[in-house]
Amino acid sequence: MALLDFIKTHHTSTKRDYVARAVEYDKAECATISKQFGKDYWDGDRRYGYGGYSYDGRWRSVAEKMVEHYGLKPGSKVLDIGCGKAYLLYEFSQVIDGSEVAGIDISEYAIQTAKNEMKPFVQVGSAVELPYEDNTFDFVYSINTLHNLYNYDLQRALKEMERVGKEHKYLVVDSYRTESEKVNLLFWQLTCECFYIPQEWEWIFEQSGYTGDYSYVFYE
Repeated sequence: MALLDFIKTHHTSTKRDYVARAVEYDKAECATISKQFGKDYWDGDRRYGYGGYSYDGRWRSVAEKMVEHYGLKPGSKVLDIGCGKAYLLYEFSQVIDGSEVAGIDISEYAIQTAKNEMKPFVQVGSAVELPYEDNTFDFVYSINTLHNLYNYDLQRALKEMERVGKEHKYLVVDSYRTESEKVNLLFWQLTCECFYIPQEWEWIFEQSGYTGDYSYVFYE
């Protein structure tokens, strides 16, 4: 396992008013709506989530970095767990010649509104029970998804990543290192169920038998 960052520039490019998120709206109501992962979460008011999530090509550089780092070759099989509208998955399909891509997400709305080119390759489903055979994929990744699980499902999801992946795996989850970052995370998040410092996450990875790489999102 290694701590690797491929998405920091994407995270830090977003401007966040942490206090306003917590005090200007009924945070509990917003979180309740967000956790339905429907239209409000993806394409509704910013208080419920993305505030509109459309393709803009920003994920291309992330795919290119991952392909280079993991040495993915033409024909590689790639799985995105928590693919959303499959924008990153689309970039993998463009960067890797002849790739076989697949994506799964709990959100019916996201799958229905996924990038048109990706719709044949994505489906509604859960990270804790992946509908794929053992050792199917050359690269399995999950970006900002697994922290939305309760802890009793988290280990199941990590074991599933191990089961369907051959060698290369990568995940990103929310974390905090200071009390300030913890407060910002609590103020900003809408769907997270797991709040762990890096050392706790790494202990969970080890206990689950997860052997892939990982990174964290910190709300500084």
